[in-house]
Amino acid sequence: MSMQDITSKTSQLSVSEHVVYVNETTGSDATGHGTVDAPFATALAAVTLIGNMPEEKQEAFKVMVQKTGEEAYAEITASALKKARKAHKDAANKARRAAEQAERQQAQGEAKRMEEQRRLEESSKVELTEDASLPAAKKIRIQDAEAHRGQRVKVFGWVHRQRVQGRDMMFVVLRDGTGFLQCVLTDRLCHTRDALALTAETTVCVYGVISAVPEGKSAPGGHELAADYWEVVGRAPGGDDAISNRVSEGADPSILLQQRHLVIRGEKAAAVLKVRAHVMRAFRAHFDAAGYFEVTPPCMVQTQVEGGSTLFEFDYYGEPAYLTQSSQLYLETCLPSMGAVYTLA
Repeated sequence: MSMQDITSKTSQLSVSEHVVYVNETTGSDATGHGTVDAPFATALAAVTLIGNMPEEKQEAFKVMVQKTGEEAYAEITASALKKARKAHKDAANKARRAAEQAERQQAQGEAKRMEEQRRLEESSKVELTEDASLPAAKKIRIQDAEAHRGQRVKVFGWVHRQRVQGRDMMFVVLRDGTGFLQCVLTDRLCHTRDALALTAETTVCVYGVISAVPEGKSAPGGHELAADYWEVVGRAPGGDDAISNRVSEGADPSILLQQRHLVIRGEKAAAVLKVRAHVMRAFRAHFDAAGYFEVTPPCMVQTQVEGGSTLFEFDYYGEPAYLTQSSQLYLETCLPSMGAVYTLA
């Protein structure tokens, strides 16, 4: 109960009677004022109201209770009053601790914000340059990383996830569509403004040497890239527009469908697309081995194939058109010239 609520409810009390009323049947702690016409529902609410008054006024008030099934008010029993006072004291202590914790969290948050601001200002002074004395880096795709262990390479990719370990180390997992690669950034490499403000899906280029991870450690592919230089190619938004907020797990399906281009960047959705590609490849391999020719008929038609009620009609430059429902007619026209044919749709 806030001080504003207490002040409002206190003003409704009968000062001459110095009584707070509780009706367990018709009372309400939310809307009641402690009067006979607007009683509370519990003794705790009455004790809370009295307990927040000035101490010199508290002793003058008493609590009258009408229990369920009784017709008249009676003064609260000593045991019930003691129980209500204890509950009020516990609630007050809990509220005080919550307020103190909120104050500490606010102070910690402000200190953290100031520290982050200080680090950002310092990071603006840090500039990275590629060491010209190192061997030239060979551009590779992540799927070829194992074949280039021990060599200096450069890898382009999207930041899939990241983890900061202290002030002088960052682990960044890159994704380029062919696989995932863990990159280790140390010292000045993670002191730049780009490193401190790095967000998921930012496009980067990382230079360094690929080596197997130490025994007992794990990383995608069993290796990692020890970076000696890196740069941001394209920044992804952060804050409310970050990908984790746009397509968070458990989001409404309609939102996920609208943001499908972001959803497929996730490991599960990407895996589904890759499995589909493998299945399509297997079908093509089977038909090719059997001597079939693949035909790709149009997906838009101006005549129906099946029942008209299932057609999907749309306007195509002023002309009515439909999405095709079957490639049967097109395949039949190809039979005399191509023989065995198939299509995947």
